[in-house]
Amino acid sequence: MNVDRRFFLLGSALAAQAFQSETPIGTAMIGTGNRGSFLLQGVLKQPNAKVRALCDIKPDRLDKAASAAVRDNPATDADWHRVIERKDVDAVFIATPPYLHSEMAIAAIQAGKHVYCEKPLGVTPAQVRALLAAARGSNKVFVAGQQLRSQKQLGEAVRRIQEGVIGDVIMVKAQRHATADLPHDGTSGDWYFDVTKSGGYLIEQSVHNLDLCNWVIGAHPVRACGFGGILMYRNDPPGRTIFDCGSLTYEYPKGVKMSFTQNVFHPASMPNGNQYVSVYGTKGAVDLMSATLYPPGSGVQPVVLAPKQQEDQFAHIAAFYDSITKGTPPPVDVKVGATAALTAILGHQAMVQEKVVNWSDLGVDV
Repeated sequence: MNVDRRFFLLGSALAAQAFQSETPIGTAMIGTGNRGSFLLQGVLKQPNAKVRALCDIKPDRLDKAASAAVRDNPATDADWHRVIERKDVDAVFIATPPYLHSEMAIAAIQAGKHVYCEKPLGVTPAQVRALLAAARGSNKVFVAGQQLRSQKQLGEAVRRIQEGVIGDVIMVKAQRHATADLPHDGTSGDWYFDVTKSGGYLIEQSVHNLDLCNWVIGAHPVRACGFGGILMYRNDPPGRTIFDCGSLTYEYPKGVKMSFTQNVFHPASMPNGNQYVSVYGTKGAVDLMSATLYPPGSGVQPVVLAPKQQEDQFAHIAAFYDSITKGTPPPVDVKVGATAALTAILGHQAMVQEKVVNWSDLGVDV
C-alpha cells in the first residue's frame, strides 16, 4: 500500500469515527420508576444521546418521564415490545422489576440494540444462562448496572489490593444493613415483596456488595451456606415472601472466606450500620469503602490507598456511550454482571435450602 492510500484510508476512518460520535445514539428507556428516572437523568446529560422512546405500564410514571425528557420529545408506550422494534432506537436501558430483565435484554439484543441492563441480570440461574448466551452471540455493547465498578476511588483501592499491598487476600467481611424495610406503600411495593419478582434484598440490592467482594478477591465463590428469615416484618406487607435479614458464608478459590450479613432493621442511631467491605490480607487489612489500609501491629497509623474524590454519579452511563461510539471496553460486561447475579442467587439458595450449595449446582458456565 502506498503512503497516499494509507493516509486516505486513515482519514476516511477518522472521518467516519467523527461522524459516528456526532450522530446521536437513539435511546429508549424501559421502566421509568425510581431507578429508571435516575438513569434517564444520566442519559439526558450525555452529549451523544437522544431519548427516542419511553416505556412504562404506569401512566403517571410515563408522564413524569416524558416531562423530564421534553427536550427530546420522545414517544411514549406501555408495550416494551414495540419500543424495542423501533428503527430509530440504537440503545435500550432496562430498569424494570428484576424478573423481567433477562427476557427484555435478550429481546433487545436479538433486535440488534446496545443494552444497558440494570442489576441483577436475572433472579434464577436459567434467566442468567439465557442472557449470557444471547449477549455472547452479539456484536453490540452490553453493560450491566453494577455501577460501583465505575467509581474511581473504589477502582484504585481494588487495584492496589490486587497488586499485593496487603499480601494475599484471605478473608472479607461485608454487610448491607438498612434502617428500615422498603416502603410498603411505595411505587415498588406491588412487586418488591414477591421473591419471584425481585429476588429479595440479597439478589435485588446486595448484588452490588457481593460484586465488590468478587472484584476485590478476583474470583467468584465456589460454595455458600447460610440462614435467612423474616424476623421483624412477619407477613408485613401481607403475603410477603422476601427475607428481612440473612447471614451467609461464602468460600472462594484458595480457601478465601467471605462473611456477609444483611438486614433492614439497623437503627439509624446505632453505630456500624449501612454498608462496608473489610478486606483482610496476610500483610494488613483495608476498609474498602474508605480506601484505607490498616497495617498489622499496634500503634501503626492507617494509610489512605486512594484519596476521596469527586465521583460522577453518571460515570457508568457515560462509559456505556463511550463503548458504543469509541469502542472502549464496557465498565461491566455481561460476564461480570452474570457472575454478580449468580453470587447472589447462590447465597439465596443456600439460605432457602439451609445447606451448602455449590457454584456448580447453578449449572451456568460464565
